[in-house]
Amino acid sequence: MKVGTALSILAQPGRPDAALYHEHMAMGDLAEPLGFDSLFALEHHFTGYSMSPAPLQLLSYYAARTSKITLGTCVIVLPWHDPIRVAEQIALLDIISGGRTLMGFGRGAATVEYDGFRIPMGEARGRFVESAQLIIKALTNDEFEWEGEFFKIPRTSIRPRPISHPERRFHASAVSPESSEIMAKLGFGMLIVMQNEWAKAAEDVHKYRAITQSVGHTPKPPIVLTNVACAESRDEARDWAMTYLGEKWDSIDNHYHFSDGHLSNVKGYESYGKLAKTYTKMKDPGFRSKATDFYVSIQIAGNPDDCIQQIAELRRLTGMDHLVTEFSFGSMPHHLAERNMRLFADKVMPTLQRDPAFVGEILPAPLVDQEGSERVFAPA
Repeated sequence: MKVGTALSILAQPGRPDAALYHEHMAMGDLAEPLGFDSLFALEHHFTGYSMSPAPLQLLSYYAARTSKITLGTCVIVLPWHDPIRVAEQIALLDIISGGRTLMGFGRGAATVEYDGFRIPMGEARGRFVESAQLIIKALTNDEFEWEGEFFKIPRTSIRPRPISHPERRFHASAVSPESSEIMAKLGFGMLIVMQNEWAKAAEDVHKYRAITQSVGHTPKPPIVLTNVACAESRDEARDWAMTYLGEKWDSIDNHYHFSDGHLSNVKGYESYGKLAKTYTKMKDPGFRSKATDFYVSIQIAGNPDDCIQQIAELRRLTGMDHLVTEFSFGSMPHHLAERNMRLFADKVMPTLQRDPAFVGEILPAPLVDQEGSERVFAPA
């Protein structure tokens, strides 16, 4: 199984953004020496929520500082971009990294970001599909042209040409049912941000596989993105998770504004409207504690043996073959985040990468009926 790490840089009151960036970039520099298989960059804009406005630019930095590690995005939000520029940047990263790219795409869910880019949020679904199709066409063909709803492009070519068919390694995050169907029909692999019960993630994988097969594509094993709190003792790991993952809640609604219910009236985002009731209750300390408990329970937290067992179960349920980890969250001090990462790399990762139980592709576990629960999650 492949194991990666992602850089998610959350602003902290009273600390300069540059100082936080330097700390996270130092963790990025540790990824290859510690034996990780991949390094991922996120995309967010305009608030302190995971400050990463240019993931391909950040990965270009690491392309020059590494020689083996795969460089991925989780995700580039396509409706905010000119797809030809995205295709050019992917092709260039493909060349300068020697073909070490693994691109993830999404359509985003934050009104503040759509407003900042002056893109109508109701166009997100259509823009995503058209942009994805255009990027594949631009990377695949020496010359191409396009006549679509949002883009009209005369015969042209992107140069330089990519060297390793990066379009064959595309994945996409799918939080809503609408997105899941779109991603599957495009033939993209599935990128799961761990945000709900693991059994629900398994259900989503089964749906993705069924849609993918129905349109003639071969399903790929999913990539799973999760937070990890790995400490010498179970109690210390739990303390880290409850304290610093708990702080993540304070930034989520400030960025996405789920609690006001506005997404229920946005075309293509109707399913997000169900989140309003849950996030409104986050103001109640009792509910917030319960929600934090739930969120921690669906991440990876514990001593090294706990982490191995939890990841084995997550793999059994989802069939994943690539785990992407985050070791720094909330206001976790840098020395603790690095300790978290180093212990995981030393005591957990070798088992994941080499133990026969984690080698090879497996199918997701059979579906079982699950009791419904209130949906609480923290998007990437």
